[in-house]
Amino acid sequence: MANYNAIRYNHDFLGQGGSLVLLSTFTSDGSDATVTFGDSIITDAYDEYLFIFNSIHPQTDGVFLTCQFNAVGAADFNETVTTTFFQSYHKENNSSTELAYSTSDDQAQGTDFIRLTATVGSDADQCASGTMRLYNPSSTTFVKHFTSEVCITQSGDSIMDLFVGGYINTTAAIDEIQFKMSGGEIQAGTIQVFGVS
Repeated sequence: MANYNAIRYNHDFLGQGGSLVLLSTFTSDGSDATVTFGDSIITDAYDEYLFIFNSIHPQTDGVFLTCQFNAVGAADFNETVTTTFFQSYHKENNSSTELAYSTSDDQAQGTDFIRLTATVGSDADQCASGTMRLYNPSSTTFVKHFTSEVCITQSGDSIMDLFVGGYINTTAAIDEIQFKMSGGEIQAGTIQVFGVS
């Protein structure tokens, strides 16, 4: 799936001149509280970073896949962010569908971990897969933008497609990102990081 997503990303977003450079791959060992990509990965070498999530499976039912950032020299993963969040879903039993803005999932100048999904299920057939893009993290002039699209099988037995966009409200360079579930551990799955050139 990762190779397919990378090829599709190349075709859809990069055109003929761009390319993806694989920088790091995290593979869950079944008991990962957090996943952090630090300043050896997030550098000024690239103006865009692509994260690909494959089959992220939580230990705990009904939790969110989240992320937060550190500016250079920071340590607490609590940068000020503003985000927007909308979703589409379809119940497995075909009882309901929806396309809606989710006010409870976004932030306005908050410092909490950013929700990238709705509640992911912990059944054997439930997980989260998708992509996130971080733009120009090393800029010391502008705030930093990010977007994500993640598809999940939800704890409430729905298929959901979640879209998040936002910005990190600092002109300091960003050199760390951390992913975690809002509760429990990541028990399976991979996260790949690509530099976009």
